[in-house]
Amino acid sequence: MQTKTFAELGLSQKVLAAVEAAGYTTPTPIQAEAIPVALTGRDVLGIAQTGTGKTASFVLPMITRLESGRARARMPRSLILAPTRELAAQVAQSFEKYGTNHKLSVALLIGGVSMDDQTRTLDRGADVLIATPGRLLDHFQRGRVMLMGVEILVIDEADRMLDMGFIPDIEKICKLLPPKRQTLFFSATMPPEIQRLVDSFLIDPARIEVAKPATTAQAITKRFVYCRNGEAWAKREQLRQLIRSQDVKNAIIFCNRKRDVAILHRSLLKHGFNAGALHGDMDQKNRMETLDAFRASEITLLAASDVAARGLDIPEVSHVFNFDVPWAGDDYVHRIGRTGRAGREGFAATLVTQEELKLVKQIEEVTGEAPIWIGEAPTEEDFAEAAARKRRGRRGGKSQKQEASARTERKPKRERPRREKAPEKQVEAAQNASLEPAAAPTVSPSRSEKPRTKPRAVETPRPAPEPAARQPRERKPEPAGVGFADKIPAFMRRPVRIAKAANE
Repeated sequence: MQTKTFAELGLSQKVLAAVEAAGYTTPTPIQAEAIPVALTGRDVLGIAQTGTGKTASFVLPMITRLESGRARARMPRSLILAPTRELAAQVAQSFEKYGTNHKLSVALLIGGVSMDDQTRTLDRGADVLIATPGRLLDHFQRGRVMLMGVEILVIDEADRMLDMGFIPDIEKICKLLPPKRQTLFFSATMPPEIQRLVDSFLIDPARIEVAKPATTAQAITKRFVYCRNGEAWAKREQLRQLIRSQDVKNAIIFCNRKRDVAILHRSLLKHGFNAGALHGDMDQKNRMETLDAFRASEITLLAASDVAARGLDIPEVSHVFNFDVPWAGDDYVHRIGRTGRAGREGFAATLVTQEELKLVKQIEEVTGEAPIWIGEAPTEEDFAEAAARKRRGRRGGKSQKQEASARTERKPKRERPRREKAPEKQVEAAQNASLEPAAAPTVSPSRSEKPRTKPRAVETPRPAPEPAARQPRERKPEPAGVGFADKIPAFMRRPVRIAKAANE
């Protein structure tokens, strides 16, 4: 049943006081339905689009349930898994805001931060452990955290976990937890892999779905801009015109690639815009500083990769611009969900080149909404040309493979001249063999072949300084039948052979 105030949800008085101090009076639909169920200790499967207040729907009941009891060293009482560092840090900030009347200890395990500092926090004991999957497993494998004391598990942005390849890590972590626990599972979409995870680790969950999966907020005005000239510089120019034509308070501009984020950021600064950049190659300190500056309105435009597409709570973003069309329709939903949050109005515009028209069709299938174009719209011929270009690209790839196989077949022909040089080496070896003394046949073939084929000309000066010392060696090969002569090493006979050849 839909409630009207937080006081009706069953939260403790300390939590209600913190919520009121934060300025909130009316819960969102996901909060109104999830919080009462979570307070009972039952598993929850929450499905809601981004920007609907999912974080508070698990933070508030967790604080209420953790009011009694204390954590032991390296044994956290609750665990929250988040896909990105930024989202994990944001959840930690929510605990600071809503747990102001409590003495709960919070540990944040994310990459880009000293592991020693995190270890010291774990040693003191943590009521709430917030972590990304990779860093948590790293600490666990080093014996710095034990998970058998976890009472509440929260998996946030589960579909994002799937996109980032974290599902095997999630399964490994869930198997380390005690079977008797409460699990709160939140996702914007429910692909089959996520459903399998739910069936494996949740017990009779209360399914709470407040919006159709992969739908966009109705408060967002969504537009598309066709860039007939698909060059990057032309797209940047069209983006600047679009920004100037809108009443932009602040905006996030999304690119598909990190390198394009850096290029776009430099271009915006060059043309006088107050802009910052956010992408995965930045260290954690710079990423957090950039986000804080954007939240404080010190930066107006934020060029970002998809690392900022989901979960970040920046409530007053007025505009979202997609410099590139996202490769997946779900990513489009999460990108534009950065605006129009908490009931506010928002504006989202996407720049589209001819090559990206096929991606627009995917977005239309996911959202169920036909695109509305600003300015000149693409024609049916443009869509047909984009599809035909894709088919030509496939045929071109096949011909390249055929050409590669043809080049491979011609490779043995280039090796034939190399094999023809072998008789020349045999002639050279025969000439060197003619310089050998008569006693040479008594030596074993394995030892006589090497000095014949490779006479060391650099050793010719050796007999000159000491002619008398080398004279006894000339008589050693004479008795062919003597066994001692057969055992003379080749390097001891070599100077004699070279000296005879020189005298001749």
